Amino acid sequence: MTTLKVHPELAQTVRFIPTLPFHRTWFVKALQSLQRIWPSAKGAEGITIETHLLSNASIRVYQPTNTPARAAVLWMHGGGLVSGRAAQDDALCSAYARELGLVVVSVDYRLAPAQPFPAALNDCHEAWQWLLASADRLGIDPARIALSGQSAGGGLAASLAQRLTDEKGATPACVALFCPMLDDRTSTKFELDQLNHKIWNNRSNRACWSAYLQHPAGGNQTALYAVPARREDLSDLPPTWIGIGDIDLFYQECLTYAQRLSQANVDSTLYVVSGAPHAFETIAPRAEVTRKLFAANFRFLQQSLQLPVTE
Repeated sequence: MTTLKVHPELAQTVRFIPTLPFHRTWFVKALQSLQRIWPSAKGAEGITIETHLLSNASIRVYQPTNTPARAAVLWMHGGGLVSGRAAQDDALCSAYARELGLVVVSVDYRLAPAQPFPAALNDCHEAWQWLLASADRLGIDPARIALSGQSAGGGLAASLAQRLTDEKGATPACVALFCPMLDDRTSTKFELDQLNHKIWNNRSNRACWSAYLQHPAGGNQTALYAVPARREDLSDLPPTWIGIGDIDLFYQECLTYAQRLSQANVDSTLYVVSGAPHAFETIAPRAEVTRKLFAANFRFLQQSLQLPVTE
C-alpha cells in the first residue's frame, strides 16, 4: 500500500488518527448509536445555541449575543452520509457566529442506510426554508445567506445549491465547501483502494455512497441532486469556494468540479493545501495550514456576504 506524504505541520497529529472502517456495517451502527447519546454543548462565550425541530429532523441555531447579525450560514456536518450530528460542530459553528457576526444554522439531517437519498437533502432544504421564514426574527437579510459544509455535508451543500437554483426562488449568496464529497464515481476507481488515504479511504467511500444511493455507487444513472458532480449544467450556480488537501481522496473530484464551475462562468475558488489529508482542519485545528485555510474561507464569506473585514 502506498503511503502519501503528509505536510510536516500535520504529520505528528495524523499518525495517531486511524482510518475508520465505514465499510463495515457493524461499525456504522455502533457509531450512530454512540453519536445519539454524545453530549451537546450548552453554548460558548458570546453565543447562544438553540435547537428547533423540523418535520423529520432538527437544527441547531447559533447566534452572537453582542453583535447584531445581518447574514447567515446554513451548515451541514460531515460523516459520510451515514454518521455525524449537528452538535459535533458546535465549536466551529460558534466560532463562525462569534468571529464573523453571523447566525449559523446547522442541520441534524437523517442518515443512511436507514434513511437514504433524498432524506438528508430534503432535511437541508427544509432548514433553508426555515431560515428564510425566520429571517426577520433573526435580523438577517435573506439575500445574504451562505451554504456551507464539510465532507458529506459539503456534498449536500453543493446539491442543495443546485436544487435551489432550479427552483427559481431565493438562492444562496455563495457556497463554501470543505473537502466535499461530490462524486460517487471516484469509488469505482479500485486502484485508489491501494493508496493509504488517511481518515477516509476509497472502501469507506464506496460503501457510504452505496448506502446513501441504495444501489452500487458509480452506476450509469443517479437521481437528480443525489450526486452533485453528476449534474451536466453547472451554470447559474452561486459563487463557490472549495478547500481541499492534495492527498485527500476527494482532491481530483474537487479539482474537476471547480474547473467545470469556472467553465460554466461561475465564480469558483479552489484552495489547495499541499500534503493535507481529508478533514485535516478538524483533526489539526491549531496548525498554521489550518489557520490559513480558515483565513481564506473567512475572506470569501466576508466578501460574498458583505461582512465587515476584521484583522
